[in-house]
Amino acid sequence: MRIGFLALLLCQGTLAQAQLNPDTVQPANIMVNQSKPDTFRVPPPIRYSRQQLFVPVGLVVSGILTNANGDDAIKMEIKEMRNVNMRDFSTKIDNYLQYSPVVIAYGLDALGVKSRNPVIERSLILAKGAVLNYVTVNALKRVTRQLRPDETTYNSWPSGHTANAFAAATFLSEEYKHRFKWMPYAAYGLASTVGALRIANNRHYISDVLAGAGFGYLSMKVAYWTHQYRWSKKHRKSYPVF
Repeated sequence: MRIGFLALLLCQGTLAQAQLNPDTVQPANIMVNQSKPDTFRVPPPIRYSRQQLFVPVGLVVSGILTNANGDDAIKMEIKEMRNVNMRDFSTKIDNYLQYSPVVIAYGLDALGVKSRNPVIERSLILAKGAVLNYVTVNALKRVTRQLRPDETTYNSWPSGHTANAFAAATFLSEEYKHRFKWMPYAAYGLASTVGALRIANNRHYISDVLAGAGFGYLSMKVAYWTHQYRWSKKHRKSYPVF
């Protein structure tokens, strides 16, 4: 169980660094208002770059490689560690925590902390990313038909809760990382916690969680890459000061 949690923490740190690293994310080109040094203008839209695929592809590949069967497989060893140390552990908080980054994003906006995109644009991006994530994850569940570690159903790989959490974390990070440099760490910390809880609840293997993290992250990134910003051209053209 501790190995699984450490792996998730590694995912969190890697994703957070990817969000802040200018080599993996297009520069924000933030323009400072000379008359108001404490404010900044809206960053430009997020554009695709090949380097941004490294993290999600790495997570998905890790999920595939650790999905091997056999008593000596990594996922089975972690399951055994969970059964020995946390056999009676059970919580439903992961059912709600998976959506917490979205609640935080709109909550900050309601408090007057403006996000990267206006409400219509970011809502369309969120909807597109959520639909893509749902279709991808559920299609793979139907194709792979992996038995869950608690042996209840055949829809274990990849983890839907983890995919939802990482998609939501990517949304929160992209909307607020230019205001708060710590936001990617907080967002992906929440998402990693969801993944760890899915393992602790005996609902998923580490392989399911790693793959779910990759698919969730990539789904929301694709939503940003492909968005056309047709609902706020004036906003995009003028880059108004917050």
